[in-house]
Amino acid sequence: MSKKVNERTIEEIQQSVWDTLDRISQSFEKHKEESIIEAKKHQEELRAEAKKEKEIAKKKQLAFEAKMKKREIAFEKEMKEREIALEKDRQERAAEDLKRKIEFDNEIRKINESMGHYTNNIGYIAEEYFFNSFKAGKKNFFGENINRIEKNVKGINKDFRDEYDILLINKKTIIIIEVKNKANLNDIPKIQRKAETFRINFPEYKELKVYLGFASKGFYDEIEHECKEKGIAIIKQVGDTLIIFDENLKVY
Repeated sequence: MSKKVNERTIEEIQQSVWDTLDRISQSFEKHKEESIIEAKKHQEELRAEAKKEKEIAKKKQLAFEAKMKKREIAFEKEMKEREIALEKDRQERAAEDLKRKIEFDNEIRKINESMGHYTNNIGYIAEEYFFNSFKAGKKNFFGENINRIEKNVKGINKDFRDEYDILLINKKTIIIIEVKNKANLNDIPKIQRKAETFRINFPEYKELKVYLGFASKGFYDEIEHECKEKGIAIIKQVGDTLIIFDENLKVY
């Protein structure tokens, strides 16, 4: 009986162990299933959270891009407005500069016209004085008797166009007199050239002797010296008297 009891006890213990193992196994499977479900749930939550964060990040990115685009548009608008303002300012300054230039040019033109009129009037007075002096009584020049006098005679040859202030003429001689209110050394080469241009402009007189004279109300010593060196008569006003120095006169 004791042996049967022991066998039964062992069987009961074994059954108990198997039952315990089965419970443990069932519990483990249940826990495993619950863990898997929990893990899946957590994974879904993580995915949902990641998706949400991604959407939030995308919204933030879009908002940032929109903000930057807005700033870019505002900046471009501001730069365009500045460019328009600068161009307008440049045009206004250019217009003002042009206006000032025109006004300045007009003032200079008026001054030049006034000076020109003044110079022309002085030159005209000098020419009238010497012309009238010759016409009134100076009929002799370097021993030549003058029977004709002309003033402001213009040549017509287009390549040698020139003007001759006073011409003293007889059958053998032409005397070309250049008149200046104030003599200048630079005038002497121009006077010499007039002998050449006169013969071209008036070929009918090319056989006549040509003399040159320089008439002015004021001479420097160096100009008188140069005239004498070149054989040009010096004609000047001393007080109310017309003086002629023609000792060194030469034919051109």
